[in-house]
Amino acid sequence: MKRRLGEETVLFVSIIKWCVLATCVGIIVGAATTFFLKILNWSTAFAGQYQYYYLILPAALFVSVIVIKYLAPDAEGHGTEKVIEAIHKRAGKIKLMVVPVKLVTTIVTIAAGGSVGKEGPCAQIGGGLASAFADLLRFDDHDRKKLVICGISAGFAAVFGTPIAGAIFGVEVLFVGSILYDVLLPSFIAGIMSFQIASSLGIAYFYHPISFIPVFSEVFFLKVIIAGIFFGICSIMLIEMLQAGEKLSGKLPVWKPWKGVIGGAVLICLTLLFSTQYLGLGLDTISGALNGGKPPWYSFIMKGIFTSVTLNFGGSGGIVTPIFFIGTTAGTFFAEVLRLDTATFAAIGMVSVLAGSANTPIAASIMAVELFGPKVAPYATVACVISFLMTGHRSVYPSQVLAIKKSASIQVEVGKEMEDVEAAAKPRSNSFIGRSGKLIRKIKSMTGK
Repeated sequence: MKRRLGEETVLFVSIIKWCVLATCVGIIVGAATTFFLKILNWSTAFAGQYQYYYLILPAALFVSVIVIKYLAPDAEGHGTEKVIEAIHKRAGKIKLMVVPVKLVTTIVTIAAGGSVGKEGPCAQIGGGLASAFADLLRFDDHDRKKLVICGISAGFAAVFGTPIAGAIFGVEVLFVGSILYDVLLPSFIAGIMSFQIASSLGIAYFYHPISFIPVFSEVFFLKVIIAGIFFGICSIMLIEMLQAGEKLSGKLPVWKPWKGVIGGAVLICLTLLFSTQYLGLGLDTISGALNGGKPPWYSFIMKGIFTSVTLNFGGSGGIVTPIFFIGTTAGTFFAEVLRLDTATFAAIGMVSVLAGSANTPIAASIMAVELFGPKVAPYATVACVISFLMTGHRSVYPSQVLAIKKSASIQVEVGKEMEDVEAAAKPRSNSFIGRSGKLIRKIKSMTGK
């Protein structure tokens, strides 16, 4: 009885402790995210007044690289990746200087037309402020790590406008195939508080309930499955584009800030050849696709190229908003080919490409409910899980730690970061694939081929 009482007392005190701490983190991150989003909205509106605003891209990326290189190297890239790395390698220790540097460089990049998102900086700002808060309270590594995860969830919830999906995303994105259940409660509280603070301070969010959902049939369900496979391929395409851009940038034997100038010049050329549609956040294209619009069929490919160039040549910002762009435009392309409702598959594509490229099928499925309503949720969930499996052991976040194999027929070492994972097909002898391989080899030996 005494042991039980002691256990329950400790758990009760722990719940109260983390409710208070998560609430504080939610308030701090919600206010900071609001500040960032309002400055970002003002700066993009100001730059958008000028027809050829994107001509300053070389200078903007040059400045971004200089500021990051000499003030806060951890602010490089798309934000979330660096926070995941800090949690796994440094128990969540993030330098406070990362917060203002990330804020400034992201605003400079996006205002000039760089193809990045706004959620990565919010996650890094949230994680950085939470880390500073933990240092102020002199927390140990375990508690600091939990508090930083709360900061990530709060940042995502405030920028997405989806408190539950944002909180789950902040926890799910750390590991592929595993969730830290002991951080769920404070993450939910931090996410909800951050969202409420941002909403009360005037941040407006995008919601688009899908009214048209075809009546369930075996044929339609099969098309959803095929869509999940297609969105998984789109996720692979994005990851490979990002890696190719990184390799290309690494091979250039020039001073890093000059790479920003080169990247900016490439983006200007691409813009003149195609359109300004692929610059910046691309929210108008995303909204248009979800309202039944039909962007050029190659939009999802071009957005991947623009994003890879921006991030690998000095730009600072997130990756999720470009993922949304790629998902919605890929969804409209898929729907047009099969003559389906474009808005429905734009919505499914938006969350499915997120599930595949970020390895977050649960958060993406919940996001489908919060953004598009419950009618589309069953189909979106199926497509999300298929996309997640199709992507294989890849990720837009190389610091994610692999916790499970996506198939027992694949040889891969769990516990490694995704950038170090080497997967190889190795069908079990008694599996369907293994038996099929044996049968094929037997037929070939009998026919002498």
